[in-house]
Amino acid sequence: LLQMGSRAAELLKARGDKVSVAETSAGGLISAALLAVPGASSYFAGGAITYSKRAIRGLAGISIDEMAARDIRSSSEPYAVWLAEAVRAKHGDRVLWGLSETGAAGPGGNRYGDPSGHTCIAVVGPVNRVRTLRTGSDDRVANMWAFADAALALLVEALEAAPAKR
Repeated sequence: LLQMGSRAAELLKARGDKVSVAETSAGGLISAALLAVPGASSYFAGGAITYSKRAIRGLAGISIDEMAARDIRSSSEPYAVWLAEAVRAKHGDRVLWGLSETGAAGPGGNRYGDPSGHTCIAVVGPVNRVRTLRTGSDDRVANMWAFADAALALLVEALEAAPAKR
């Protein structure tokens, strides 16, 4: 996790870019891995753990009513993209990248029928990526770590694919 956080930090610093993070089932591990790298204030704009309806509304500005109107549910790729866009927008024009994770760590699945170990991750910015991960595990802690590692890997993938700045 720290290795992926360090690689993402290195790429963000080299580009002079900032990222903001919204995570649910990873519980802050994504943000912690990014913040563990010295100089984090140069590339980390902020993070939110949007674990509850109230947190989603207050921290990301997304209401359950809006989700229903758009026919989008949590723990889905469309929601992950929306959440990444929302957390990026909360930080204004100075933040180029948004990263989100939304899933079911376990034990047991979520109310949408997704099993433990299911998460959707999105990166929005100059390069957009979205991915679903299913670990097949009911181990909550192991899933949280896997979700955070996958989110950071997706961020690194997007950063490496982004066109060079002029």
